[in-house]
Amino acid sequence: MKTTTRTLLLPAGTRSWLACVAIVLAGCAAQVKAPPPPKASGWTQDRVVDSYVFGYPLVVMSTARAAALAGAGAGPDAGAVLNTLRPVPVIHPEGDTPPPLADVDTLSANAWLDLSQEPVIVSLPETHGRFLDARVLDMWTNVVWSTGPTANARTGAPKPQTIAFVAPGWDGQLPSGVERVDAPGNNLWLGVRIAALDARAVPWARRLESEVRVAPLSAYLAEEHQRHAVRGKHAKRGQHVARAGSDPSESVAEATTGLAANAGAVAQLDANAFFGRLADALRDNPPAPADAHAVKVLADIGVKPGEAVHFPDGSADAIAAGVAEGLRRAMTPPVNAISGNGWNWVGDGVGLFGDDYALRAYAAYAHPGIATKQDEAFPTALVDAAGQPLDGSHAYVMHFAPKALPPVRAYWTITAYTPSGELVPGHVPHYTIDSHDRVRRNRDGSIDIYVSAKSPGRVHQSNWLPVPAGPFELVMRLYAPQPNATDGSWLPPKIEPR
Repeated sequence: MKTTTRTLLLPAGTRSWLACVAIVLAGCAAQVKAPPPPKASGWTQDRVVDSYVFGYPLVVMSTARAAALAGAGAGPDAGAVLNTLRPVPVIHPEGDTPPPLADVDTLSANAWLDLSQEPVIVSLPETHGRFLDARVLDMWTNVVWSTGPTANARTGAPKPQTIAFVAPGWDGQLPSGVERVDAPGNNLWLGVRIAALDARAVPWARRLESEVRVAPLSAYLAEEHQRHAVRGKHAKRGQHVARAGSDPSESVAEATTGLAANAGAVAQLDANAFFGRLADALRDNPPAPADAHAVKVLADIGVKPGEAVHFPDGSADAIAAGVAEGLRRAMTPPVNAISGNGWNWVGDGVGLFGDDYALRAYAAYAHPGIATKQDEAFPTALVDAAGQPLDGSHAYVMHFAPKALPPVRAYWTITAYTPSGELVPGHVPHYTIDSHDRVRRNRDGSIDIYVSAKSPGRVHQSNWLPVPAGPFELVMRLYAPQPNATDGSWLPPKIEPR
């Protein structure tokens, strides 16, 4: 998308020779017809496509934030959604419809951080070797901070730590022992996930989740003062100090259950709605200096930060076509995504996108909220080994060779979903196969996973991954992956028809 101009330096004699050639050729210029200018509609459509891909992550994030604030209502809780860690309701088979591509093996919580008044403090407790993953994203879905780079090399578990997220230009003092992270803007998103691979692990994970602290600096200092004054007794927590112990049935919690549903909502926006939201979001979330060319292209089609959108006259058809193509590109794995054996996933650049707008848009669509390659990897598959769409009317097998299981420091899971991102409907013994399951191994140490809508029989029951009766996709989650899981040297196995 970005245009790079290169200047070719030539010796002085060569430049003089070229100047003479140019004079000779000038006499023939009148006989050479200049190429016709590009059609305005094509010019506009191309720029709308590029601008849609560029702005897609910001629209997804701002839509999710607005939904969270709207969920709080206009009463006294309107601001409570900010700087408050809210648990995502635990998924029950007979409960409410879970969000798209729901992860059933972790306990999750998230928060929208507002740094406009003062820094916000996030504290992670001692996990005793249990897996806890946390990350903070800016409104462009770039990772500002995550636990991955400093996590335990063997388990992926983080160390206890306290971090202060600071807005641009803030020059105050932080308490001793608090790590400072300078944010690119005032608005951030925090996601926390804790391993909960079965029902017995949920109470422990919930207790650990309640020990994660999120608070504005002033409230954090007040609580610390109170804790020291009581000297070991349980102090009454400050009103604004937020912990992840809230009732998950609250409307605010429901509004902050994740970003995936909002990615679907963005897909329904027409050109005026999409670029109108983008213009509004640009006012408070300016792009990086390196994005200057993309900002100019936006201005060329009539989109400027904080202003009403004014598309070129007579361009309605081109703009509508550009939005449709832009959405298609956001939904399509870019050429630098990793692919193999029918699986696709983002690799080295994930979370730290730079000017790779195509990869950033795809990550925001396919796995909104994703962190860096050190935190996670999400291979997805829609086709079998023959390139045919996966369908529950057929049965499949995934063969993991000995010592070829997903390379992770924490754990891995495989889950099936309908095309709309729903879990397998009806009653099934389990939704996932994961690295902690007692699966049956073959004599050589290899493992076969049986992928089908119907049980493969008692002998293979422990290795059965239930899938929908019709079309479906598979999502493999690798928590704290090893380097070879994200550089393409390891590939998930083919999904072979049985």
